[in-house]
Amino acid sequence: MRSADIATVIRVVLVVAAAYLILYHLNGYILILLLALIFYLDNLDGYLAIRELDGSITPYKYYIKALNDKELKNKIYKIKEKVAERYKYGGRIDIAGDRFVEYTLFILFTYLHILPLFVFLIVILRNSFTDALLASKGTSSKMKTKIAKILFKSNLSRLLSGLLKFILFAYLILVYEYNYNIIVGYVLVAAFLIFFLIRGLAEIIEALKQ
Repeated sequence: MRSADIATVIRVVLVVAAAYLILYHLNGYILILLLALIFYLDNLDGYLAIRELDGSITPYKYYIKALNDKELKNKIYKIKEKVAERYKYGGRIDIAGDRFVEYTLFILFTYLHILPLFVFLIVILRNSFTDALLASKGTSSKMKTKIAKILFKSNLSRLLSGLLKFILFAYLILVYEYNYNIIVGYVLVAAFLIFFLIRGLAEIIEALKQ
């Protein structure tokens, strides 16, 4: 099994453990650290997949330098396309892991009556359609349209998406554990959903234009 796939399996196991620990009121700040590890692994698996094909891509180059180095960014995109061609299941496993983590946490906080049900329904609806359309065209590594590259495929977009989800769920843990103000949580939910739906629109445009 590839190291990238192992990272996906580990985060799936960790999010199940985190869900149970939240239910049993483990220290909220420890839970947030565990959540940070889960979201870090989500970002790490993409790097590990590239590292297997090109050992010259260091974490610094992948996470920092590529943000401002167009040549390096294009090189990383090409490597991602090669990874997608060589390991056709890899991208789908990564997406499956993403969805499991998201759904576990949204179901948990809906069950705890912290989030309204319609939030989870919006997440399912968006993911169901975008995943189906994207699956008909390949993986995100093969995106060609400009809007998809900027709003979905770019490292910055992925970083912002992961950061928004982490902040949202971390704050909801604080709401549940320490009765933090739920209004702030709703503001974070709104910010997440707006960005989430915009990225989904980029996926739909990509699929329909190919």
